[in-house]
Parts: sequence; C-alpha cells; structure tokens
Amino acid sequence: MLIAHLSDPHVRPEGVLYQGVVDSNAQFATAIAQVNALDPRPDLLLLTGDLVDHGQGEEYATLSRMLADLDVPLLAIPGNHDEREAFRRAFSGQPWLPAEGPIHYAVGDRGAVRIVALDVTLPGLHHGAVSDEGAAWLDRVLTEEPLRPTIVMMHQPPFATGIPYMDPYDCREGHRFAAVIARHPQVERILCGHVHRVMQMRFGGTVLCTAPSTTTAIALQLRADARPASYIEPPAMLLHHWRVGRGLVSHVVPIGTFPGPYPFA
Repeated sequence: MLIAHLSDPHVRPEGVLYQGVVDSNAQFATAIAQVNALDPRPDLLLLTGDLVDHGQGEEYATLSRMLADLDVPLLAIPGNHDEREAFRRAFSGQPWLPAEGPIHYAVGDRGAVRIVALDVTLPGLHHGAVSDEGAAWLDRVLTEEPLRPTIVMMHQPPFATGIPYMDPYDCREGHRFAAVIARHPQVERILCGHVHRVMQMRFGGTVLCTAPSTTTAIALQLRADARPASYIEPPAMLLHHWRVGRGLVSHVVPIGTFPGPYPFA
C-alpha cells in the first residue's frame, strides 16, 4: 500500500498570497499534480491539517476546486487554521466525515493499512489537546482491530520541538495520548503536520513523524530567544510504503521538477 502525505497548504482565496509573500495555491496545485503523476499511483492521500489559512468559506471553495483535480482517494483532518464547521461543509460528501463534533474517524477499506484520524484541534485556539474523551475514543477504535497495521494522523504534534515560537502551540496532554498508543503495538506511525518541517522521534513505543508544508518552512532555530521566522524552501511531501513482511517505510519526496534522470544509481 502506498500512501502520499501532504500538509499545511494554507490555501487562500483566488489571487491572494499567503502572508502576502507566497502563492500557496500554486504550490498546492503543483503538489496535487505530482501526487497524480507518481508511478505507481498512491492508494490514498492524507492531508494533516491547515488546509486553508483563515477558515473562510471562499478559501474552502478554492480548496474544493483544487481537490477536484486529485485522482487519488483522500482523507483529511482540520488544523488550527481551519474552521471545523466550514471544513465539514467542504467535505460533506465524504463517507468518512462525522456529522458532528470533533473530526475523529477510522477508515479500513483503502488497503492493508488502517487509518485512524484524531482531531486534536481546539476551535479558536492555535494549540491542540488530547481530551479524555478523545483518548477514550482512540483506545476503543484501536482495540477493535489489534492485529491490523495502523496509522494515526493528527495535526499538532504532541511533543516539544525545541523551536521556541512553535512549542506553545503543540498538542497538550501528550502523556495521555502516549499511554493509549503504548497499549496498541499495531500502530506503525503517528503522522502530524503543523510545524512545517520533517521531524521524527520515538513516541509511545512507535515512530512519530511530521510532514513538511507545501507552502513555507518554519525556520529551525533552537535558541530560546529565537524570533519567529520562515523560509521559502523547496516544498516536499512524505510517501509511506507498506509491504507485507517488511512494514512501513517513510520517504521524503521534494515537490517540483529537477535535473535527471541520469543513468546511474
């Protein structure tokens, strides 16, 4: 099973630049085209939040037009820049979408790997949290298929990155989440967005990784007094490849056109 993973496109209304600097819509369109062009084509695309920038209906209308070009089945969760009910309206035709409450769901009919989505966003706030109710829901859903390889996706990562201007906006109650994950060894990966960078760590007895943004990269600054900064770096996505007898391998794939291929390896 091949799973493409994009995050944080921050789609804006037509003709509006992200932060007045970046054409986030054009970059997301390029990412969609690259997903469509992958060979073999992915079985699934995951979008781990911040699909739009201000949660506006006009942004979601633009997003819907862009996703109409996608040739791969899609699963998505909201981020802190999304507005939950506008997100729900934008994806109203999707069978995985819950009718109310947090956007929690589980999908097991797309291939060998089961996908469990945990909505840790808090409406109106930029940090997230794993509530008692969310942890109980996750524990119950993971208990249903204890032998099925599983990915859990969420937006804000539940750990301190060391980047001082990002950590106040992490997912809180990470210990509660880790305790649930540790009870379910079938969880192959925890996938997050939010930080606009690739990061990996061991968490709850499994591997957690964050996806880059298709728009900008948040600067990797580890000094406690560092000021917020971003760069327009080459965008990228993650590609997760599951194979029987080996498990899940995750790749970082730059988005764009580059010199090559050359006849050597």
